[in-house]
Amino acid sequence: MKKIIGYIFFVASFVAWAAIAILPFLNLSVEMVAAVTTILIVGAEVAFILSIALLGKEFLEKLKIFFRKLFTKKQDL
Repeated sequence: MKKIIGYIFFVASFVAWAAIAILPFLNLSVEMVAAVTTILIVGAEVAFILSIALLGKEFLEKLKIFFRKLFTKKQDL
């Protein structure tokens, strides 16, 4: 159950960032967009940290390896 909740928090953190991209297309005032954006950013970060805490060190290491492979250049030998 702990891992399922961790994965839910992990996905929710990315959904919150996607929701930020949608905000400019809604009919909201600038102040409302700023407030909702702030709430979503904080919520996304908290959800991500909770997901890492629930999923453990192994998941964090797999995540680091994935991003290292994604952002490093492959050298020709």
